[in-house]
Amino acid sequence: MNSGQVRSGLIIVDKPQGWTSHDVVGRLRRLAGTRKVGHAGTLDPMATGVLVVGINKATRLLTYIVGTSKTYEATIRLGQSTVTDDAEGEITAETIAAAVTDEDIRSAVKALTGDIQQVPSSVSAIKVGGERSYARVRAGGEVNLPARPVTVSRFEVHDIRREHGGKLRDVDVTVECSSGTYIRALARDLGAALGVGGHLTALRRTSVGPYFEGQASTLDQLAEDLRLLDLNDAARALFPVRELTESEAADLSHGRRIPASGTPAGEDAPVAAFAPDGELIGLLADKGDTAKALLVFAPGNERS
Repeated sequence: MNSGQVRSGLIIVDKPQGWTSHDVVGRLRRLAGTRKVGHAGTLDPMATGVLVVGINKATRLLTYIVGTSKTYEATIRLGQSTVTDDAEGEITAETIAAAVTDEDIRSAVKALTGDIQQVPSSVSAIKVGGERSYARVRAGGEVNLPARPVTVSRFEVHDIRREHGGKLRDVDVTVECSSGTYIRALARDLGAALGVGGHLTALRRTSVGPYFEGQASTLDQLAEDLRLLDLNDAARALFPVRELTESEAADLSHGRRIPASGTPAGEDAPVAAFAPDGELIGLLADKGDTAKALLVFAPGNERS
């Protein structure tokens, strides 16, 4: 498909295991014929599932998508700790987890649900002294990251199994959480709370904000048909909506303020503003009696 055919929008990718998020962006740049491609939140190479990718003008929405809640399906192994808190890292400690009961596990999961303070995984992309934390760890250095508040709105146990002759316990879970939550860190902290260590052995992201795995396409499918969620539809799913009059649309397009929308989203919350013909004009936020433009898109959904 050549670049002249590609409009602006989102692609919901089902990321394969072993690919970095950067790998996926590179592949879609080639498929879409444009360099204006970015993603809304990294997935580790080990992980699969929903990766939201923006094409052309839709890359300007990505900063808003990054901050949305996420849902994951994961398997946590109790009885082993690793340097990366997942199966890709070296095992650093082993403890027989045979005595850990299902009730113990569910109780520890409950304690990690809600508003919690979480120390991010040391192999995260957080910068420490200008260097990525994971780079420092992989070079043999030590990293001590401060805890930060995150919200785990759902941490549900589906299955608990004995592995390796009962020495280890595998726990299948669903996690719904705020942006910035590390599922690897939840696995690590669950193991630590039970006194046996833990790490992540499988991870699949099933939703990012309003975008879910039922909308996702594999890279092979996208090579055959570059399924694009139109910019207008993407914004309608992500934000509260304001339908503008012709004069409001004209004013907003020229950077002029218009009356506040008074939407339930509240002051400073972004609202998607649409012209009478259904075209996305931009994002607004109420400020007192007026609405200020956060983003204004040029007319049309073509490349820009």
